[in-house]
Amino acid sequence: MQTVLLISMMLLALAIGGCLYRVLKGPSIADRIAALDTIGVNVAAEVAIAGAYTRSTAYFELVLLMGILAFIGTVALARYMERGRVLDAPDDSTPD
Repeated sequence: MQTVLLISMMLLALAIGGCLYRVLKGPSIADRIAALDTIGVNVAAEVAIAGAYTRSTAYFELVLLMGILAFIGTVALARYMERGRVLDAPDDSTPD
């Protein structure tokens, strides 16, 4: 079982390397954002496998936190691509 976990960690590291290439050389911003999101998911999977390898449950909270942060980052980048800003400024044109 330990060998399978180590092989899967190596394959995930290879996948992260491929995504890193796409982040650096991607033809469009959308490709780069998708690659960054995939890197986040793969790193979370690496941490989960490391938790299974060490037979410790301490890593699983970190996996949840990484998943939430990866999702928020992807949403923020997609919103920036769409609107040119992440947060909406308050509208000062409405009368008091």
